[in-house]
Amino acid sequence: MTLDRSAGLVETARALAAGEVGSRQLTQECLARIEATQGTLNAFRVVRAEAALAEADAADAQLAAGVRRPLLGVPVAVKDDMDVAGEPTAFGCGGDFPAVAEDGEAVRRLRAAGAVIVGKTNTCEFGQWPFTEGPAFGATRNPWNPEHTPGGSSGGSAAAVAAGLVPAALGSDGAGSVRIPASWTRLVGIKPQRGRISTWPRGESFQGITVNGTLARTVADAALLLDAASGNDPRDPHRPPRIDAVGAVGRDPGRLRIALALKPPFTAVRARLHPEVRARVLDLAGKLEELGHRVTLADPPYGQIGLTFVPRATAGIAEWVSEAPHPELLDRRTRGAARLGRLLGGPPLRAARRAEAVLHRRIGGFFASYDVILAPTTAAPPPRIGALMELGGLATDRAMIAACPYAWTWNVLGWPGVAVPAGFVGPGLPVGAQLLGPANSEPLLISLAAQLERELRWHELWPPHGAEKDRAAPEPGDALRM
Repeated sequence: MTLDRSAGLVETARALAAGEVGSRQLTQECLARIEATQGTLNAFRVVRAEAALAEADAADAQLAAGVRRPLLGVPVAVKDDMDVAGEPTAFGCGGDFPAVAEDGEAVRRLRAAGAVIVGKTNTCEFGQWPFTEGPAFGATRNPWNPEHTPGGSSGGSAAAVAAGLVPAALGSDGAGSVRIPASWTRLVGIKPQRGRISTWPRGESFQGITVNGTLARTVADAALLLDAASGNDPRDPHRPPRIDAVGAVGRDPGRLRIALALKPPFTAVRARLHPEVRARVLDLAGKLEELGHRVTLADPPYGQIGLTFVPRATAGIAEWVSEAPHPELLDRRTRGAARLGRLLGGPPLRAARRAEAVLHRRIGGFFASYDVILAPTTAAPPPRIGALMELGGLATDRAMIAACPYAWTWNVLGWPGVAVPAGFVGPGLPVGAQLLGPANSEPLLISLAAQLERELRWHELWPPHGAEKDRAAPEPGDALRM
């Protein structure tokens, strides 16, 4: 039997466990799709062909012996900021990086669940920007429109899943880096509670604002990968209570009080919500009302939360730069951010970290009146390839904030969010919205996202430049065509 390449994580795991298909066959097909699209979409930095096939053979032997694990034999990908034993972790940078000796904790958990790691996906340099381009690897392109970026920084993972190269992938989210590419490639992206998926060997990535998350075509697939990758190293500083993400998929969320937050948090750069993006988010709000939820325009009391983000983000960049084997090859903007991070790494960073507790109390109080926040994931559709690559540091920051002002606040708070598709704008460009909740609210957010998915069925439409080119693609001007 050959599985349709549209089979997601849940269906692939089921078919393997039932003996309907073998892991080697699936892995060979996955590797062939990657090879066929690497010259166009360019989703992968590292392809582990030989190692992945050996892992698939081992999985087939275990399956034949009656062993059953959640992802046994399923091919998946991880972002190239995660350590995979025997492979370099270049994190979007140029130069020669040594192979690491051990898996990071998230990859170790995937292996314990039985997954086959087919490769490491492209990301921009140290994950700083909402595009996936750089001199080290070129440009990763959006399967819906290759003239545009899939977003970033988990753009390689998003492109790989959206194009059907793999059924699901891990990414990381430090300012929306899972949710932004999910929205710009029509995927579900789960940014979990801080510590839910370990970032070890870094106890805190980017001073705690970056977490690992999941990208998939369906809520059930994203939830299965979340459960499989969740857990902690004993040395992790953040160890939230375990949740059952898969169990939440079929659960009725109940009638919820949803705050529709359209106003971007305050930043030094003015951000304007694109009218077509606003219309798509309003369409989604209308669907939630049809499902029985009460949706009210209301914005969280963010205050000056941006002052706490910059010291943490730039200090994190400075930490990564200090470990780079070839600092002379780094982008000038990276070097500038690192210099700022070193300046802010003392009292300003400590003050930013202390402010988190105050923000938790103030913004947490908002959830006495509302259960969930619905907000745009981005203010604009995905930019064209190259639009931000040649800009200076300040111009890049201004363009980035203008396009993506909504997601980063939840990284400061460390709370969960789920990105969902919201339709198309312009020439068939996907955009999305995010469901945001307080600490450890993944089950509620997942159940609500799954309820939306059952109505809108966004996973049934495929991009024109993916693995299934014969599938219908959106026409210009389509909105919530699911």
